[in-house]
Amino acid sequence: MEIKDATIKSKDPLMSPTSNHGLNLMCKLVLGVSVCAGILFCYLNWDGQLGARLTPPYPSGRTAKTRCGHLEVTNPLVHVSDSRTYLVSSYLEHRSEHSLIRTIAIVKREEKPSYSCMFCCHEELQNSSARYEIHSDHFGFDYGTADILCSVPENCLMPSHIAIYTGPLRGQKPVLPIRNQQEHQESFPYQFTVCISVMYDYTNIMQLVQTLEMFRLLGAQHVAIYKSSCNAATQRVLDYYVQAGFVEIIPWPITEYIKVSRGWRHSVSPGDLQYFGQIAALNDCVYRFMYQTQYVVLQDLDEIIVPLTVDTWTELLPLLEQQYGRHISFEFENHVFRNTVSRRNAAYRPTEWLGVAGVDILDHVWRKPNNPNAFKNFKVIVNPRMVYRTTVHGLLRSDCKGVRVDRDVARMYHIKPDVTDDVTDDKLIQDERLWDYAPRLIPAVSDVLKKTSPR
Repeated sequence: MEIKDATIKSKDPLMSPTSNHGLNLMCKLVLGVSVCAGILFCYLNWDGQLGARLTPPYPSGRTAKTRCGHLEVTNPLVHVSDSRTYLVSSYLEHRSEHSLIRTIAIVKREEKPSYSCMFCCHEELQNSSARYEIHSDHFGFDYGTADILCSVPENCLMPSHIAIYTGPLRGQKPVLPIRNQQEHQESFPYQFTVCISVMYDYTNIMQLVQTLEMFRLLGAQHVAIYKSSCNAATQRVLDYYVQAGFVEIIPWPITEYIKVSRGWRHSVSPGDLQYFGQIAALNDCVYRFMYQTQYVVLQDLDEIIVPLTVDTWTELLPLLEQQYGRHISFEFENHVFRNTVSRRNAAYRPTEWLGVAGVDILDHVWRKPNNPNAFKNFKVIVNPRMVYRTTVHGLLRSDCKGVRVDRDVARMYHIKPDVTDDVTDDKLIQDERLWDYAPRLIPAVSDVLKKTSPR
């Protein structure tokens, strides 16, 4: 199918309404009786409207004593004492000439710490010095993403954990597990893993479910979400997908440590770190799944990379690699669909969807034309083993070159509020490609909403 910049024939995927599950009142009554005073306590938890109250992040991660005697911390973030450095995760770097551990971190850029590395080598401790490199994309904020690089001592053949510290080594240090112990170049558990960063104060249930189900239809087998906070209704949806094995949640409690910005421009959205530490999370996702997936798809929850000539990423990527080669980062041009413009009859929406908070992506099929003379943002699908550093739009350091995919072959559908007013609504272009997926998307979404509705 080919979509040109012109009005195309309508194919509204209206379905007959199914049974209405609505939104139910959810109550819990907790009764405690004190032996001495006989006082009655009652607690009522109301979650009648989806999108009501926020829940904290997942726990900070388990801690367990390692064979070398120090405590393991499995989840981000770990503060390095006597510094303003926060560790995300550590990875064995198989692409370097010498054995090297790369730890992704968030650092205060003006600080000049001297790091050291402590390795757990079976039951022994060994040390080495470290060097660090701050990524070039920090958008002028005080904090930025960095790689802390530690050379593995020659007589430490299989390091299992690492600690990064400053100053003299004293007392207990939290140690991170060293991931990516085994290198793989084929036979991965997943073909496509989607990296989502960062979920914060999230309440957009409808778009979340629709986007995750679109990922399934497009060929994704795994979705990694770096989560700071969401409401109770969102948590139910996430729990459903985690239990199904489709979504993995990486806790991202960045606001406990750093004053974050909610945007990328410091003058508009002040703070000490760009957009909830998005760049650090993206880099961690690339390394975390480097040897678990054939491709990573780097995008947000309001974005969907949609093929136009075929139906799935599984079909699209072989065609692109046949045309451009395999050592390529494929860039998909951003196209904004205003979620304030809708021409679809909501009366025909499935009844499971009624009252569900959030944006219905099938309502918004009017695309803003891109300015041919302006830079156009994009997101990428790439083999993660070719990537050393990534950023919001594209790669900073890699073993591949970037190719912008023709927008009539595939494009990114970005369904969001449009903060600019440079194009009036009457100049929008009707683009109903998402409706081609509706016969499979609508029943899948209805099923999830039914299973995750409050009882």
